[in-house]
Amino acid sequence: MDESSLNEIERARRDIVLSLKASGIDPFGKRFESQLANKELKENFDSLEGKEVSGKGRITAIRGHGKATFATVRDFSGDLQYYFRLDNLGEEKYNFFKKVIDIGDFIGAKGKLFKTHTGEITLEVDDFVLLTKSIRILPEKWHGLRDAELRYRKRYLDLVANRDVIEIFLKRSKIIDKIRNFLQEKGFVEVETPMLQPVAGGATAKPFKTYYHALNQEMYLRIAPELYLKRLIVGGFEKVFEINRNFRNEGISTKHNPEFTMLEAYWAYTDYNDIMKLTEELINYVVRTINGDETLQYNGEEIDFKIPFRRIEFNDALREYAGISMEEIRNTPDLQKLVNNMEIKMDKSITIGNIINEIFDKKVEKNLVQPTFVYDFPIEISPLAKRKESNPYVVERFELFIGGLEIANAFSELNDPLDQYERFKAQIEQKNMGDEEIHEIDMDYIEAMEYGLPPTGGLGIGIDRLVMILTGQDSIREVILFPQLKKKEKDEEEK
Repeated sequence: MDESSLNEIERARRDIVLSLKASGIDPFGKRFESQLANKELKENFDSLEGKEVSGKGRITAIRGHGKATFATVRDFSGDLQYYFRLDNLGEEKYNFFKKVIDIGDFIGAKGKLFKTHTGEITLEVDDFVLLTKSIRILPEKWHGLRDAELRYRKRYLDLVANRDVIEIFLKRSKIIDKIRNFLQEKGFVEVETPMLQPVAGGATAKPFKTYYHALNQEMYLRIAPELYLKRLIVGGFEKVFEINRNFRNEGISTKHNPEFTMLEAYWAYTDYNDIMKLTEELINYVVRTINGDETLQYNGEEIDFKIPFRRIEFNDALREYAGISMEEIRNTPDLQKLVNNMEIKMDKSITIGNIINEIFDKKVEKNLVQPTFVYDFPIEISPLAKRKESNPYVVERFELFIGGLEIANAFSELNDPLDQYERFKAQIEQKNMGDEEIHEIDMDYIEAMEYGLPPTGGLGIGIDRLVMILTGQDSIREVILFPQLKKKEKDEEEK
């Protein structure tokens, strides 16, 4: 224990711990069984009043009144008031409570339920046991934990101080559960694919690298499970999905965390039109079952999830919101001048694909507030999607936007191994120009395609961003329990 970091009150609590141990009392005790949670004790008060019951939890408030003390005890379900009386506990036990028990401690107790004169359901304690002695002081009840960075660094304190934060993550769990249930009802099989991969693939992103000593080779944390899931379609699966963790060595912002959760699903013998219908049905189902309505508020806007969602072609979206077309971009002799004129700052190399991405990201996305499918993307930014028969410069791809955020990305999957190989080779030229987000060709995947990948529709949904929308949060850090943060130096922590 770093005693230098304890204040005077916390050192006194540490001394209590040492004193209890010296007297043979374990301040970090044993299991305690109680059949009903606080919420259930309240809900069943009419049938439990006057009967012996038990409860457990963390003390979050203590209010002394001479020979009696009230305490608020919190378990995962909520708060319940406990009543400690000298007459019920006896002098020794009551004095133990007064001298030893502090806010933050965990206790277990037995007693009878009653209502106070103000009507509050209360457990009148006949006996109690200390389950864990808290040494450090919790954040003040009324001020809570408000500093955003401290909340993320010490999420456990955030959860103790701010009950609404727990509610966000309970809802997140339910959202994932509903997604899983929906797909399984549709006949999709949940699978798992490698998180350590010899070739980073399935997306354009800079990977995290590691080294596999047993195999004596460099490995990558996956940036996407796509190429492995499509190998399963080659092998005979027809409907698969994975709720997966991905890792991309890129910037951190209110929209991006380098470690994030995705749903990816693949459905054989379909195309992006089938996947578009599946996607809006899935999102509508999740919204209805989680929020109980097809509309919700997000960033001051009412978002309507009624089916069908709005649909707009990529090129039309560019014209409408950026005032430029794909043809103009492709036919511009001076791409740098184009970027400058549009006041677009480029961190990546000046290529048609990168420029298209930046223009769309900066000029178009923020306008797509209502659920909107943008479809028929340019081939330059879609190396894994099938070309449209009517236009070789366009692929069968869509993205779903809600509240100005990209929520989903989907293709009619490219299943021509010859075309795929040529597109990978074209990307290698960008890699040779210094683009770190382009990767080596996954020749094993090409070989798998050569055995035959049936026509397939694929879907990726950003779980974290979807949770942002459904919980009304404007930062991705609010929906990730432990978001990535820069390590604090020791001298900075001591300030």
